[in-house]
Amino acid sequence: MPLTFLTADRDLDDQAVDAAPLPHAGPDHWRRPYRPGPGRVGTAALFLLLASFVLLSAVIIVAAGALPAAAVCTGVALVIIALAVRFLRVGVWVSAHGLRQVELLRTTTLRWSEVTAVRTVQRPVRWLGLPRTVQGQALVVERRGGGALRTLVTDHNGDFMGRPEAFERAADVLEAWAAEYRR
Repeated sequence: MPLTFLTADRDLDDQAVDAAPLPHAGPDHWRRPYRPGPGRVGTAALFLLLASFVLLSAVIIVAAGALPAAAVCTGVALVIIALAVRFLRVGVWVSAHGLRQVELLRTTTLRWSEVTAVRTVQRPVRWLGLPRTVQGQALVVERRGGGALRTLVTDHNGDFMGRPEAFERAADVLEAWAAEYRR
């Protein structure tokens, strides 16, 4: 009895099935043109581990009978979970509508008509977002009417540290999206 639902190539086994596009494959849906880096995923996993310990302590506090303290612990755990999910969403997202830069506490969205250039430049960049700078590459977006958007991605941020080929691929994809939709 073959278990085709467990294999990665299950579509190759069944030739009668048409290759249907994924629901998020359309250009109108926001997508990140690169995968989050291992540092970002590991940090979010540590936040979720911390949240599980806080939730476990809330269960122990409920068993002890102190409901207000358990509510505080549950609230703290929910905030930690929300921060972990938001930390995973940090990055650059693109669609046919424009370019979106998601940061931990704010999001900036530009329509493609507001973008004049997306290019890679060689300059000092922050190392993992810390104040220390190193020489590296950064992908910058210039807005119509002056002013540049904050640096989108660098080869030394949490997604691309130690993965220069992934940075090059992501920069090429972002520049291609800009060239295609910036009309």
